[in-house]
Amino acid sequence: MPSLFSIFGYKVYFWSNENDEPIHVHVSKGRPSKNAAKIWLTKSGGCILASNPEHISSKELGTLLEIIQAQFFMICSAWKEHFKVGSIKFYC
Repeated sequence: MPSLFSIFGYKVYFWSNENDEPIHVHVSKGRPSKNAAKIWLTKSGGCILASNPEHISSKELGTLLEIIQAQFFMICSAWKEHFKVGSIKFYC
């Protein structure tokens, strides 16, 4: 489970067994959790909230989405390196 970065007490990371899905990150308060929010990255460089069982507030979620979008290229690079893939499958 590679951890990408932490911000405002939230951890942004991948689960290591999800490389068959389009590129996405999980976000949870403190440590990784099965209830983490899931955020898809898009081909255009944006991101879309897939689910939020972590119940992150709208305000915090908006800020987190902006930060994740700003880190798009770093996240894509980390995905390729961790999952040993040459190309990335996007949600849309």
